[in-house]
Amino acid sequence: MKLTLGFSPCPNDTFIFDAMVHHKIDTEGLEFEVVFADVEQLNKWAFQGKLAITKLSYNAFTHCVSNYALLDSGSALGNICGPLLIKMPDTILSEKSKIAIPGKYTTANMLLEIAYPEHKNKVETLFSEIENEVLLGRVDAGLIIHENRFTYQDKGLEKVKDLGEFWEEETDLPIPLGGIVVKRNLDVDLQKKVERLLRKSVEYAFANPNSSADYVKCHAQEMQKEVIDTHIALYVNDYSISLGEKGRKAVKLLFEKSGKKYSSIFL
Repeated sequence: MKLTLGFSPCPNDTFIFDAMVHHKIDTEGLEFEVVFADVEQLNKWAFQGKLAITKLSYNAFTHCVSNYALLDSGSALGNICGPLLIKMPDTILSEKSKIAIPGKYTTANMLLEIAYPEHKNKVETLFSEIENEVLLGRVDAGLIIHENRFTYQDKGLEKVKDLGEFWEEETDLPIPLGGIVVKRNLDVDLQKKVERLLRKSVEYAFANPNSSADYVKCHAQEMQKEVIDTHIALYVNDYSISLGEKGRKAVKLLFEKSGKKYSSIFL
């Protein structure tokens, strides 16, 4: 049986899915049709129910929780790994400042709304282009995610606030950035099989960190090896194997702050 599987080309995703999509583990008869896309595109496809299994932002998940269930493995959730609000050193921000965001439904934007509710002048921008938009003066500030948090200082940009740190100070919990969900209309045993395989894939990645190197580098958009390794270390951790009690608590709190109603979140 073949299932559609969507995730981003970022190193943390290719690292955890490598064993699953390349049959380095026993996939119990399942095949996966991989669809690569930027996280905001994945978010929008999730609203349409396009993919059987998909990575998405936790903010987006609050909008489609009735159609998808969260898998216990595969999440990008942790400490000191949140989005950064950055600007040029001489820029003074005000309520009218134009801010580039990586997407309306990203968790990054949700955190910005919580931390800076007065900032309404936002421009949706592909995450990899946000630094350049700030440098070119097309926006006053940018909300960066993924590998850009490792490169902005080299380009002369400065941090206004780490929104991950803001969340942790406010909640004393890790920040839920993105997770892996499966369609609720699939057979429950099939959903559980996917969850089981994903955990095995993450565990295989940790046990064999060099196994996915070629797959990761192929999709890493010319990132240097040190940046790739740092990226994976930041976003793939024990919560990626299993959310655990603390991880689930963080996800539930994010849902509460979103104001969205739900009957169940987890598989």
